[in-house]
Amino acid sequence: MTRPATLRLGTRTSPLALWQAHRVAEALAARGAQVQIVELETTGDRYRDVPLPELGAPGVFSRELDEALLEGRIDLAVHSLKDLPADLPRGIALAAVSYREDPRDALVGRGRLAWRSLREGATVATCSLRRRAQLRLARPDLRVVDLRGNIGTRLAKLDRTPAWDAIVLAVAGLVRLGLGARIGERLPLQLMLPAPGQGAIAVTARAGEVDSIRLARRAANHRPT
Repeated sequence: MTRPATLRLGTRTSPLALWQAHRVAEALAARGAQVQIVELETTGDRYRDVPLPELGAPGVFSRELDEALLEGRIDLAVHSLKDLPADLPRGIALAAVSYREDPRDALVGRGRLAWRSLREGATVATCSLRRRAQLRLARPDLRVVDLRGNIGTRLAKLDRTPAWDAIVLAVAGLVRLGLGARIGERLPLQLMLPAPGQGAIAVTARAGEVDSIRLARRAANHRPT
């Protein structure tokens, strides 16, 4: 099927998601495509006060984008690769995986903060079960509390919560939003293993839309990643 004259590129509405969408849009435009960015709210965005494990099945940050693709409301969708389920829904194809930024997690405090300088019984905030488990394995004395929201929201919550010592965020998101100076330490992989695909951007399409998939792959795919 011939690709549409204007490619509708779906994305979540967070600042990081929009950064990623604009980066992919620029790559598509460089290949001669006309691109329209379409912002969509996902389940994970809608229920920001609910801990992620309570939202249930995988795809809380991608389901609405998949539905928009399958219904023909968008032609391509941009995701953080780590947000995609291991098995994509029927009818959805992975068209491209772009350059992977530093995949590590970052320890972030209100000033320069290193892992070894975290006090006994320190409070660290994160919404990730993966991060919670690894924090508690490395330091059983830590108090780990829940934290949801986009990157700016999480940083603001840390800054106005004196009882918290630190939060853990992905290095890639901080770097891409120009917030690398907030990083206290890039945690070594031996301490904090990242989520699969963390730091990479994915582009999905309707399976069978050969022209759109081919264009996305040529424009945005990074073979080493």
